[in-house]
Formats: sequence, structure tokens, C-alpha cells
Amino acid sequence: MVSACFAAVLAGGAVRGGSAQSPPAAPAADSALPAAGRPVARVVSIAWDNEVSRDAVGEADRVFALLRLAPGVRVADIGAGAGYYTTRLARVLAPGGTVYAQDIRQEILDSLGARMRGERLEGVTMVLGTPDDPKLPRGSVDVALLSHMYHEITRPYDFLYNLHPSLAPQARVAIIDSDKPTASHGTPPALLRCEMAALGYRELSFHPLAPATGYLAVFAAPDRLPSPSSVEACSS
Repeated sequence: MVSACFAAVLAGGAVRGGSAQSPPAAPAADSALPAAGRPVARVVSIAWDNEVSRDAVGEADRVFALLRLAPGVRVADIGAGAGYYTTRLARVLAPGGTVYAQDIRQEILDSLGARMRGERLEGVTMVLGTPDDPKLPRGSVDVALLSHMYHEITRPYDFLYNLHPSLAPQARVAIIDSDKPTASHGTPPALLRCEMAALGYRELSFHPLAPATGYLAVFAAPDRLPSPSSVEACSS
């Protein structure tokens, strides 16, 4: 459940503009949010696939084109892992880009920070979150990108609830996943739509990617979140 005691922690690395500040803790009413009504995949790797294979099918290029990313757009790479998207975002959004590389393990962010320094990439702020709260700065994100990790979020309703304060007006939430059961490291699109809609997120577009990559689903954030006690879990 959501806890007010966690604060955002910054890892070392290519950090621009000082530290990221955590938004205010979610209200205690978050404890009324339901648990996932389906299996949650176990995290087995910090990388979904090798980067050469992903670039061979043009994954990042297609995603960036569909999302119309350009310098000035503020992007959060949630579950950044080994940094496939973080490194490419830093290049696409340069100069002056804003990328939040978020993960829930300090050692992952330390490793990613070392990679950023080694590749001399700038404009990236590292943010340590928790499994149910990305801990991103309030109103700081134009696009939240979740690549091949949504099915690993242990409490998706708490997570989406706590993501909301970090989203700027007209922000988009972009989810890349495979059309497979959550226990098999994917999320069926109908289930994803149901879970997002339960918190008021509205689907804007859906794009098939390369067969091995899955799909990109893009959602708009609600103006206001529903009462936590009114949220009902979807089932797989």
C-alpha cells in the first residue's frame, strides 16, 4: 500500500538541474485501492531484450515518431533498467532535454548513471521510486513511458494513482507491452484498458509494433482521480 514515509532518492549520474523533488505523499485513502486482480510477473531481468535486436526492428525510432517526441518534451522512463530508452531519449531530446530515469533499485540507477557518464549523455535525472509510487516530481512529466514492465507492477492501481500528480496538463502515459498473459510477461490490451480506465485514464491511440515487440498504447490522464474506495479491480 502507499506509504507517506518514502522520499525520492537521487542516484549519481548525468543529472541536470539539481535534484528532483518528490510530490506530496498520496492521501491515506489510497489504502482503499484494490490489489491487482490478476497475476503479477516476477522481475527476472533489467533488460527486456538485447538492444541490437530492438534497434534492428526500429523499436525506439517508431515509438518516438508515434509519440512525436522532440526537444522540450519532458519524458519519464519508468522502470528504466539498463537504459535502452533513457539513452535514446537523451539523444532525441537534446539539446536541453529533460529525461527522468526512474527505477526501484538503487544499484540499477547507479549502473545507469555510469553508462550515462560513459556515453557522455546529459539531461537525465535519476529518480528512485517504490513499487507502488514512481516518486516523480509534481507536474514535471509530459510523457510517461513504461516499456515492458507494466505487468511487473505489484499494485497497479496504487501506482497509477501515485503517477497522476507528476503528470503535467495534457500529459500522456505510453505503455509498451506484449499481448500475452501477465504471468507470461505481457498484458492483454483489454486488461490494460480496463485497469487504466478504472482510474480514469482514457485511451488515445493503440499501435502494433514489430511482432517481437508487442504494442504501444497511449492514454490521457484524468483531470481528477476517482475516489479510491470506488475503484474496482479488473480480472484477467
